[in-house]
Amino acid sequence: MKGISHRIAIPLILEVGNNKIYNIGQIIKKGNFKRVSLYFGEGIYELFGETIEKSIKSSNIEIEAVETVKNIDFDEIGTNAFKIPAEVDALIGIGGGKAIDAVKYMAFLRKLPFISVPTSTSNDGFSSPVASLLINGKRTSVPAKTPDGIVVDIDVIKGSPEKFIYSGIGDLVSNITALYDWKFEEENHKSIIDDFAVMISKKSVNSFVRTDFKSIKDEVFLKELVDSLTMNGIAMEIAGNSSPASGAEHLISHALDKFLPNPQLHGIQVGVATYIMSKVHKHREERIKKILSDTGFFNYVKGLNMKKSDFKRAISEAHLIKPARYTYLHVEKNCETAKEIVDTDEILRNILV
Repeated sequence: MKGISHRIAIPLILEVGNNKIYNIGQIIKKGNFKRVSLYFGEGIYELFGETIEKSIKSSNIEIEAVETVKNIDFDEIGTNAFKIPAEVDALIGIGGGKAIDAVKYMAFLRKLPFISVPTSTSNDGFSSPVASLLINGKRTSVPAKTPDGIVVDIDVIKGSPEKFIYSGIGDLVSNITALYDWKFEEENHKSIIDDFAVMISKKSVNSFVRTDFKSIKDEVFLKELVDSLTMNGIAMEIAGNSSPASGAEHLISHALDKFLPNPQLHGIQVGVATYIMSKVHKHREERIKKILSDTGFFNYVKGLNMKKSDFKRAISEAHLIKPARYTYLHVEKNCETAKEIVDTDEILRNILV
């Protein structure tokens, strides 16, 4: 098998459950870290900062610096990365997507271990080898560090605003359409599928959509969401790219990011685009419709005043985001079908203005 196998990075530490924030020091001791730097998202230190510091210090791990991530500008993050003292042997990012993205990119640049401590589940970024940063004022995906450790406190996730949970749902369900696009690419000799990555991606989304729940704040539901989003990151690491969890539906979201002055959360846009693409693919559209309906995702979107015209423009421009790929939206007739669905589908007519 020499020549088609490759080394993959798997987190050494993976803890998902209750009260993990209070025990983070003992958890990260598995990494034999002596000195760490902490980076919090805005407003997060006030909620959990002292608790985390106390836990880490009580485990005889020194804290070099405690900082707040205020922006995700590519150049500024690069500059800050090379200000990190040589004595630091791990970086810990605590917060939402911006904080995690900034820290895992700094870890990537400095070749340092990175511990991801997400406080919300808005997407799979807390486990993926990709960071979304601002380059020339626009969100752009860049290679980053796969976490060496992931620590998720379900109590913290449960307390986060529901919009972040809905965003995570939208991002995860997109595996279904992403895998269909990846298969389409291979059939058209534009890509080669990694079968193991496909298996992981399928297992993650199938396990999630079959989970029984009464509320999206149910602990079992949230743990399944976190576990499945974590598996997404592993699938991307195995594949060496984002294809196991990112297809035409993600290109639609990225296109929206390019021209909207105030885009919605990534997973919210992706969730709507996933429903659109499932109708274009004519593949598992009823399953996607059911999970997005049952969780209340569609009802949440209805209150956001997202525009049909914006989605139709994004569909037209999606193929320009990653011209090297070959998804369904890289074929003109499929773009026309998608735009027709935006105009005529009953659910989309109800949730988009």
